[in-house]
Amino acid sequence: MDDTTAVDHAEPVSAALARYAADFRFEAIPDAVVARAKSLLLDGLGTAYAATHFDFAHRSLAAITALAGRGDIPVIGFREHLPLRDAVTLNGILVHGLDYDDTHSAGVIHATASLLPCVLGLGAALDRSGRELLAAYVLGMETATRLAAVAQGGFHQVGFHPTGLIGAFGCALAAGHLYGLNARALAHAQGIALSLAAGSMEFLEDGAWTKRLHPGWAAAAGITAAALASQGFTGATRAYEGRFGLYRSHLGNEFARADLGLATRALGTHWETLAVAVKPYPLCHFVHALTDCALALRGRGLHAEDIEQIIARVPAEVVKTVCEPLAAKRRPANDYDAKFSVPYAVATALLRGRFGLAELETEALNDPAAAALMARVDYAVDPDSAFPIAYSGELCVHTRDGREWTHREHINRGAADRPLGASDIEAKFLENAALLMAPRQAATQLEKLAHIERAASGRALVAALCHP
Repeated sequence: MDDTTAVDHAEPVSAALARYAADFRFEAIPDAVVARAKSLLLDGLGTAYAATHFDFAHRSLAAITALAGRGDIPVIGFREHLPLRDAVTLNGILVHGLDYDDTHSAGVIHATASLLPCVLGLGAALDRSGRELLAAYVLGMETATRLAAVAQGGFHQVGFHPTGLIGAFGCALAAGHLYGLNARALAHAQGIALSLAAGSMEFLEDGAWTKRLHPGWAAAAGITAAALASQGFTGATRAYEGRFGLYRSHLGNEFARADLGLATRALGTHWETLAVAVKPYPLCHFVHALTDCALALRGRGLHAEDIEQIIARVPAEVVKTVCEPLAAKRRPANDYDAKFSVPYAVATALLRGRFGLAELETEALNDPAAAALMARVDYAVDPDSAFPIAYSGELCVHTRDGREWTHREHINRGAADRPLGASDIEAKFLENAALLMAPRQAATQLEKLAHIERAASGRALVAALCHP
């Protein structure tokens, strides 16, 4: 986008999004989008349930509870209640902490991870109906995904995580909608969010837990921005395209590739919620196609002990995230590091014939056979990648007997053009929920979300969903 003069004199993007949000109504959402939104909410809730089984969740709960004290908003899967912003921060950690939550491919953003905690928390605080919660969620998804897509993958290249960065703006609009703000206040909420949004990719260097924090912090920031705007606090009017607006300040040289028109294009007629991909594996979405490739080759009879070398072909845009530095990716420091490692995903899938949460436990991480196989994994840039519409992958395997085995997944399973169906998402939910509750309870929770729009009290609904 080089014509900055034209951009500077156009209607601010925040104003256009504010008008859309102020007029947004549940009745305008097509039935297919409502159904998909319910599936995405179910998937996010299930990943949060599963997260309660892991150490990071308990450490996060202990820290935030000690800091915040008791409140009125329930924490997903725990008995505790926290003040609003602390609850949504912790619930965001739970939804995103396993990296098993959904992804909008073109925006490279986990939008549900911030919007689910945002609408559940504020919806409970204001006691909005289930219908209003669902509308706010879809509104947030439609705006956050577009705002992320503007960068065309550029945020990752310069070290910013769109889930945390853009999530704050989507949550500001969703929260503002629940508050009943007018267009003027909704525009200010986005301008305020500009000073609250954050999300660094530095966690990739050492497997730090900080990425888990991004969506919950974005939800808290969005609620804060909307609350301030509701009382007349003013925000920057050109939050996105301004001289120090979001894209110029955060994209650096990548700003030249940004397409600001994507922020508002086809709003209300084309529904990006339908393009959100649900994960079949608890891994960074960038390695899913390669995981499928590894499982397919194993199914064809490839044995790990026969492998001489593996070349993983990946989109150029994901190399920094899941391939480099290669020496470190071949020796992930912990389970979170492993989620962003092509060598680990490929080697483990080849050895075990599956990739679930068990493949991130200590036994799998310390498997000497996996370490030996990871040392034989190299990568190359895929010249025929479908990125960012889908996250392509191809494996080329050379065996010790001189044979070559190849398998390609041009469109990763779960992407918009190859989606997981509602029944697949329900099965994933039940498997995740089983780490926290009995099958009968999980089925009850599934039923509650299936009819979320019928709930008259958001407070009662959220309490029931968080505390089965």
